[in-house]
Amino acid sequence: MSEILSQLQVAEIERFDQQTSRKEDAPTALTVSADDFSALEDRIVRAVEMVKRERQGRIAAEERAEQAENELRETTPRIESLEQEVNTLKGERDHVRQRVERLLGQLDALQL
Repeated sequence: MSEILSQLQVAEIERFDQQTSRKEDAPTALTVSADDFSALEDRIVRAVEMVKRERQGRIAAEERAEQAENELRETTPRIESLEQEVNTLKGERDHVRQRVERLLGQLDALQL
């Protein structure tokens, strides 16, 4: 943001330097026409509005980030609990699979 303001300031200074260098015959006092002053005023107003919008955008982004962090803090324990439950269920499934395979093996032995 400050980079944009700096660029605007540099552009204005260069413009004024060009105008004053063209008017070498003019007296040493800086003369600024009403149109030039009005244009400068408009640019400053636009720059201020842009800064305000950027600040509001940054504040909104910070609020969203904080909200996301809070949601993450709230859901992390639930995720850990679910992961533990899934691991337990996988262990139980493997145990049941082994028992079924053993029973099938016993049935195969009976049919011989």
